[in-house]
Amino acid sequence: MKNIRVVITGTVGAGKSTFVRTASEIDVVEIERKVSNSEKEYSFKDKTTVAFDFGKLALDANKNLHIYGTPGQTRFDFMWDILIKGAEAYILLVKANQADSFSYAKDILAFMNNRVQVPMVIGLTHTDCSGAIPTEEIVQHLGILNDKDYPAILKVNPRLKISVVTALKVLTNKVI
Repeated sequence: MKNIRVVITGTVGAGKSTFVRTASEIDVVEIERKVSNSEKEYSFKDKTTVAFDFGKLALDANKNLHIYGTPGQTRFDFMWDILIKGAEAYILLVKANQADSFSYAKDILAFMNNRVQVPMVIGLTHTDCSGAIPTEEIVQHLGILNDKDYPAILKVNPRLKISVVTALKVLTNKVI
């Protein structure tokens, strides 16, 4: 049995914690705190991840995934560094209907790629929401158009098991 460490990272509100909860076959370990009063104006959630989320999924008889979700806020980027080390692959979740977060997503992508050279997938969330930007524009904003190792880009609904498992299968096929 092979255990594969996968990191789910991305912008605030992109669905990282939801993705891990949806994928996991165990009760997810979530290290969250209440959003402070000063953060409430920037957040639509009551809680925010401050360390990581952890879940497990048996993809098949030979592969177990250990799934780690990162915090989305830069003040917790030290956890990004800890979680990405030793990862065999990662997914960057980008909220497609929030154009003002694309440069932040690009920064996260650069952060991760400066630390590891592992397979990755870009998962576009909120593609069915009002104001969702077309995939081609998001790719331009992320600056990966001319990338020789152009990553797979998928629409992902973090609340749907089939969508999450499909993204994980696409990712792990790159690991083997």
